[in-house]
Amino acid sequence: MAAEEAVYSVVTTDGAFEIRDYPPHVVAETLVEGTLEEAGNKAFNRLFRYISGGNRSREKVAMTAPVSQQPAGEKIAMTAPVAQQRVQERWAVSFMMPASYTLETLPVPEDPLVTLRQVPARRMAAVRYSGSWSENSYLRHKSELESWMRHKGLAMGGDPLWARYNSPFTLWFLRRNEILIHVAVSAD
Repeated sequence: MAAEEAVYSVVTTDGAFEIRDYPPHVVAETLVEGTLEEAGNKAFNRLFRYISGGNRSREKVAMTAPVSQQPAGEKIAMTAPVAQQRVQERWAVSFMMPASYTLETLPVPEDPLVTLRQVPARRMAAVRYSGSWSENSYLRHKSELESWMRHKGLAMGGDPLWARYNSPFTLWFLRRNEILIHVAVSAD
């Protein structure tokens, strides 16, 4: 099953790491509570209902890849001693919408927990890997990407985005996964 994928241009490649430029695009997004691993499952069904006709015009919207997930929890402000924790385990999970749609032409979701959002053009650092959708794998690859960005002097412009390109029925060792982090542009 071939799905439309996010369009990007590769700026540079360094081993397993890339810097990519993404054009603006629209996502259908929902916030869910739970662990990293639970969130994707909870949100997938809600978003899939939307693209399967769970909208005011009953229009079906083609499935795209990747399904993206990133933290959306509140954080406690830094104090002394330094302590930080997630107050709520909340995750923003999104489906990229086909490029043929705009915010104005997409059908309106029936579910108030599904929102449509315009994502601006942005530069992202990326690492691609295969394997399971486990928190351990996510954390290991996220750490590697963050370390590479620090080594290259790249400032992180937000929370990591976990991108998954395959259905849950794909064998774990054939799954394509990515961690993406927005590269902050310096004000120089």
